[in-house]
Amino acid sequence: MANPQQPEIKLIQSEDYRENYANSVQIRVNVWDFFLVFGTLQQQTPSEVEVRNFQGVYLSPQQAKALHAILEQNVTNYEKTFGEIKLDPRMASTGIIN
Repeated sequence: MANPQQPEIKLIQSEDYRENYANSVQIRVNVWDFFLVFGTLQQQTPSEVEVRNFQGVYLSPQQAKALHAILEQNVTNYEKTFGEIKLDPRMASTGIIN
């Protein structure tokens, strides 16, 4: 059984396309999809952190798994080049990825 030829992929940005910086990602999961909420986190006081969410993106479970694979590959390559990425252990239990 021969593999079908891959189609040519043409990337087009819609009129409302935008790029933003996020240092916070919240993930909500249900049986049908994954919902990623992107935002910026700022330390307001020593005891208060503010997260301003600006974009939510729904992904199918299949796209979430594909995203996981490509992120894992790119993080591995990044760490091989620049060294280990260290995470703040205090944020691991919040459910917010920063």
